[in-house]
Amino acid sequence: MEIKTLTVFTPTYNRAYCLHKCYESLCRQTSKDFFWLIIDDGSDDNTKELIESWINEDRITIQYFYQSNQGMHGAHNAAYRLIKTELNVCIDSDDFMPDDAVEKIVTFWQKNGSKKYAGIIGLDYSEEGKIIGTKFPQELFETTLGSYYDQGGKGDKKLVYRTELIAEYPEYPVFEGEKYVGLDYKYLLIDQDYKLLTLNENLCFVDYQVAGSSMNMFRQYLNNPKGFAFYRKARMKMVSARRRKFIENIHYVSSSIISKNKHFLRESPYKLLTILAIPPGIALTVYIKYMVARNKQMKMAK
Repeated sequence: MEIKTLTVFTPTYNRAYCLHKCYESLCRQTSKDFFWLIIDDGSDDNTKELIESWINEDRITIQYFYQSNQGMHGAHNAAYRLIKTELNVCIDSDDFMPDDAVEKIVTFWQKNGSKKYAGIIGLDYSEEGKIIGTKFPQELFETTLGSYYDQGGKGDKKLVYRTELIAEYPEYPVFEGEKYVGLDYKYLLIDQDYKLLTLNENLCFVDYQVAGSSMNMFRQYLNNPKGFAFYRKARMKMVSARRRKFIENIHYVSSSIISKNKHFLRESPYKLLTILAIPPGIALTVYIKYMVARNKQMKMAK
């Protein structure tokens, strides 16, 4: 098989209706120095047949992998096991790349990259062509994901990682009956050891939907409490600001209550903060359940 520099990987679940946008953008790339890896996370629509038709077209190199539904983090686990190229980037199933994105990534990395860095952090744009959040300051050549936001950076960013490096860090845990663990768990682990090179270029057009995102998150809290408790416990150890640690403890308490984990205090790395977080954690749990119930009633009333 031909050696490539980049793997573009796309987790997908019942997205056959929109996956063509990503495919067509990859076919238009000015550089063909990439593979497209599709992780089909248990789709029961016509995703498999659609991908097979594209493989037969032979316009780009496609690898297709099917697994039972595990959620986005489980699809990322599968991708990181399969990827063999030097670099990798995730493009979601409803997003697509500018025509020169692969060329920009590869050229920039060949000029500036080394094992000193975890990879590249670039920009996301809305489909209307507006930047999501803010650009990087011109003088900012390298950063970690966490420090960028701590210093006032805003908006989702596109992350390109060294495959060899990202495989050295733990996989996302998969909890039975749950489908969510925050993807930045692994990114924040990497933050502790490596920086990212900043690239002030659009690497992805995203289907950016603000409306409903908070309600979806409330439902995620309720449906995936073990995953959220794990994520919050990990973040306690990685954030430095005392206020942020306390907020993580509040969420940890809430998720532990929802998952009915009686041992959450014993398992906490910051037991005193967790004790202090119990009253607001209870209040947050009540609020989450109220918001999910209210949203359900509003949908039924429509």
